Amino acid sequence: MTAPSPIRILIVDDHAMFRQGLKLLLQRDAGLQVVGEAADAEEALTLAAREEPHVILLDVDLEGFD
Repeated sequence: MTAPSPIRILIVDDHAMFRQGLKLLLQRDAGLQVVGEAADAEEALTLAAREEPHVILLDVDLEGFD
């Protein structure tokens, strides 16, 4: 039996330190894979289209998103 595919995650936050900390925590779980990080709305939309993540962790106060 093969292991299930990891849950693909995109992290979107304008604070680099927060993104890095969250990425480090998530990478500890073999069932999770961080497929990208974005600092703004434009970058987030580009990465989401390219990487097709299962989950997007998004800063709700991110400038450029309504």
